[in-house]
Amino acid sequence: MSEWVKHVPGVPDYTVDAFKEKRSDYCLLIPIINEGKRILTELERAQKGAVDGLCDIILCDGGSTDGSMEAEGLVRRGVNTLLTKKGPGKQGAQLRMGIHYALERGYEGILTIDGNNKDSIESVPLFIEKLEEGYDLIQGSRFIPGGKAVNTPFSRYWAVRLIHAPVISLAARHWFTDTTNAYRGYSRAYLTHPLVKPLRDVFVGYELLAYLSVRATQLGLKACEVPVERAYPKNEPTPTKIKGIQGNTNLLKILLATLAGTYSPKEKR
Repeated sequence: MSEWVKHVPGVPDYTVDAFKEKRSDYCLLIPIINEGKRILTELERAQKGAVDGLCDIILCDGGSTDGSMEAEGLVRRGVNTLLTKKGPGKQGAQLRMGIHYALERGYEGILTIDGNNKDSIESVPLFIEKLEEGYDLIQGSRFIPGGKAVNTPFSRYWAVRLIHAPVISLAARHWFTDTTNAYRGYSRAYLTHPLVKPLRDVFVGYELLAYLSVRATQLGLKACEVPVERAYPKNEPTPTKIKGIQGNTNLLKILLATLAGTYSPKEKR
């Protein structure tokens, strides 16, 4: 039977289906909604790469209705826990749900990755290695030596390289190359820092990803990038939740708000 988590400030109500006990100091949060075969294939890749033996895989479901979240199939594919969002919000709310659960469960490091099978989930050991070296923010990048960008849409490539990465890097006071990439690692120390506060209702969509890209180095915490692969399917629709003029306009607004420090909590004097 699912366990409910309700009325936590800054966290949407959600249910917990823990298929296994906590087995690692690290977890991998995968926010998803109606990813169908893509998430199931990604989980199978994780099993082949023994990722489920390195960290606990936790799915952060936004309310899928496509049958992909069937418990037996998830257990068979190595999932530790399924969280299902019941409150409002989009990707940011799913991440807040996952971060809340992970911190409450006592994980020392939290990894995140998209659930649409574009990213090299086999690269998880690189993130864990950097967490164990004391880094607080580890950003996956397809644009550094060892990384690989496959079939990246032309507009996406140049938007990241010429707009998003430079603006995020300016705000962070640290150079990052692949700032729209949600494949990351965060230390517990970073997420629980009193001047970070990721569990706030302002983070509804992509705001939290942008904010966490810049806040670590603003506070003098350690950050780095590790090489990953991101492969878009060839001759198929681009799997993305950012669509049309409105989606890209909202992303630009979030980017500028991040640069302006809008999401940073006010320091008490």
